[in-house]
Amino acid sequence: MVILTLNCRTQSLTCVLFDWKKQHLLGKGSVDGIGTPLATASFARSDGRLMSRSAPCPDHRSGLALILSLLTDPAAGPLDGPDGIAAIGHRVVHGGERFSRSVLIDRDVIDAIRSYEHLAPRYNRPNLAGVEAGLDLLPKIPQIAVFDTSFHQSMPAHAFIYPVPYSWYQKLGVRRYGFHGTSHLYLAKRASALLGKPPAECNLITVHVDRGISLCAIKNGASIDTSMGMTPIEGALMESRCGDIDPGIPSFLMDQEGLSPAAMTGILNERSGLFGITGTAVSRRSVLAQAAQGEARCLLAVEMEAYRLKKYIGGYLAAVGRPDAIVFTSGHGLLEAGVRERVLDTLGSLGIRLDPVRNRAPETVDQEVLVSAEGSSVRIYVVPTHEELVFAADAAALLQGTLADHLDHDYPFARADFPAYPANWRPAEG
Repeated sequence: MVILTLNCRTQSLTCVLFDWKKQHLLGKGSVDGIGTPLATASFARSDGRLMSRSAPCPDHRSGLALILSLLTDPAAGPLDGPDGIAAIGHRVVHGGERFSRSVLIDRDVIDAIRSYEHLAPRYNRPNLAGVEAGLDLLPKIPQIAVFDTSFHQSMPAHAFIYPVPYSWYQKLGVRRYGFHGTSHLYLAKRASALLGKPPAECNLITVHVDRGISLCAIKNGASIDTSMGMTPIEGALMESRCGDIDPGIPSFLMDQEGLSPAAMTGILNERSGLFGITGTAVSRRSVLAQAAQGEARCLLAVEMEAYRLKKYIGGYLAAVGRPDAIVFTSGHGLLEAGVRERVLDTLGSLGIRLDPVRNRAPETVDQEVLVSAEGSSVRIYVVPTHEELVFAADAAALLQGTLADHLDHDYPFARADFPAYPANWRPAEG
């Protein structure tokens, strides 16, 4: 059973191809430059061979067609033809209150995804473009929507309702939804395996660290709170998003600077966070590297990021009680070690202690490492997140009619004998 996963953004898409039955990774690909005069598609096979091709891609349909041309290339493609794909698992960022699990896509689901577009236009719009491209190019292949928001549908009302007029929730759906749900699900399942406990018995704080950052409080395996809100802007300081700010600031700036709502939203999403503090169009990796070298504004930005993460973790310790583990992803390998040190440096009074040597062990992003000190009251793990495994697992389970609620579903990566990715997804012999 070959599963293709798709994650479509405004000008790009990424894909991963799995042989799910044999549990082998067949390769990863991307298309960059969608909507520009010339886009480039690349596909890295699991045997190390790299394929690439360039062509005009005015939209996501042509972008998907370009990557499919690599997957089915007669000389080097891993597939004999597109009919070799059993299903496509699509990332969809916002599923509102309606979707608490992944679903097969039909016209009703498409209409629902479109109805939530105004809550995450930078994401649902290209996500939906990818869905429609898949249905158009591969109409006989089942397409599955996997929602970022689904994992957080277990939050209680006191955590997801905002202290604003209740009618806004009733009429307009104004509430906390949360995002990065597939990442938090993966981290929770891997942590349960590392702890040797059933997922439903684990209390955790998971920290998804990448361009976007979010935290999740998990009690008995279920999300009870998360830092992102109705939109992905709320929460921690991020690469280009502001995170939590005084809600009076946007209206003040709109009045003082004559900014439109759309312009203000663009600034909060794309020109704030680390970018806003440093004033340079750099990646989070670059900010971390320059902070390590003592660059003042980058150092300030990293200190701000760590301080805000520390405050969230403190709040979630109160919400969850003493957790079994705090689990960090590591989007930038060794550069993240200093972030964890800053975040956890004052938690020793609670018995939560890093081991400085272990903390610097994850030099790459594909290592699962226990980084807490001996005798720490809470285990601290670094676990690489692999959302595409969740996309593929849900797609395969829907095809087989076995997908259950995430608390009950038997995800392969929740098992104690599941080796750290990508070792368990090696290409088949011969």
